[in-house]
Amino acid sequence: MENLMEEITNVMEFEGIAKKKLPKMVFDYYASGAEDQYTLKLNRSAFEEFRLKPRIMVDVSKQDLSTTVLGHRLSMPIMVAPTAMQKMAHPEGELATARAAAAMGTAMTLSSWATSSVEEVNSVGAGLRFFQLYVYKNRAVVEQLVRRAERAGFKAIALTVDTPRLGRREADIKNRFVLPPGLTLKNFEGLDLGKMDQTADSGLASYVAGQIDRSLTWKDIQWLQTITKLPIFVKGVMSAADTKLAVRHGAQGIIVSNHGARQLDYVCATIQALEEVVIAAEGKIPVFLDGGVRRGTDVLKALALGAQGVFIGRPVVYGLASAGEAGVKKVLQMLRDELELAMALVGCPNVKDINRSIIVTPQDTIREAQAGQATARL
Repeated sequence: MENLMEEITNVMEFEGIAKKKLPKMVFDYYASGAEDQYTLKLNRSAFEEFRLKPRIMVDVSKQDLSTTVLGHRLSMPIMVAPTAMQKMAHPEGELATARAAAAMGTAMTLSSWATSSVEEVNSVGAGLRFFQLYVYKNRAVVEQLVRRAERAGFKAIALTVDTPRLGRREADIKNRFVLPPGLTLKNFEGLDLGKMDQTADSGLASYVAGQIDRSLTWKDIQWLQTITKLPIFVKGVMSAADTKLAVRHGAQGIIVSNHGARQLDYVCATIQALEEVVIAAEGKIPVFLDGGVRRGTDVLKALALGAQGVFIGRPVVYGLASAGEAGVKKVLQMLRDELELAMALVGCPNVKDINRSIIVTPQDTIREAQAGQATARL
């Protein structure tokens, strides 16, 4: 395994390793998107629309990738996104991911649908952790879970708001996806909500239909604030209008996300929606990006467009499947190293130096050409 890890040159190579190691049903669950999977591809390809404009003759002999989130210092603006059921990928699942994130000095977000409980993740030791929350029809269950996360030392709630129903994931339907034997949704195990219907076309879709509250509205952010002191991030924002509503209703952070392209197909890529959200937030609350990041240059582009950090999902799971904790560390280290190199080459020694001036889009080029033509006419 050490030789394999040494041969890997970028995080995308972990996907092929994971595909060979995992059962088809499990790999397809992690890898697939909704319906035609147009947005799944777009989440990656849209980064190509944004070009970099480097500055030269900048002293980059000393670099600092550190940043702060909610007052907590991170070694880098790269964090771990919530990905469900990680023990399908590796026997240590979320516990290995939590250890790897802590070792790398960054934050991990634990999924509501984890195969390790908030208490088990807390038991692996110190680390900055957020808890991703789905709101169930039974609000007493939600209240109990949020309080457990707070007691276990989690520092924020990432409220997922784009899943009133589960997107149509055809791979899961074909594979009749269900949690493998011996695994449960650990956070709900004692509440008799930890298992899925073994007879459904998609066990997860059936579970969501039966449990998740479709009546969720903006007023529920205030409701959550009555049961916890933790800051609430709204995960799943893709527009300026919803950004303004999130700010108005007391959200303390926004995560631009299309759920890994697993909900509504043919929506924009997250990087395409990011700047609109950042502008609408007006600096009142931090904005983060989740979706499609595979390179250090992707991270750099997101930061230049106003994100305060990015969350990494699938690459972490593929690293976990490939080599457990060491694989997750490798993914995070490679992205960190690529970001550090890209920052040096673009002329930004520190994260705080990254700004919109290093980004060029086709629209920028058109505007510059139009401005040049207007000047020439004068």
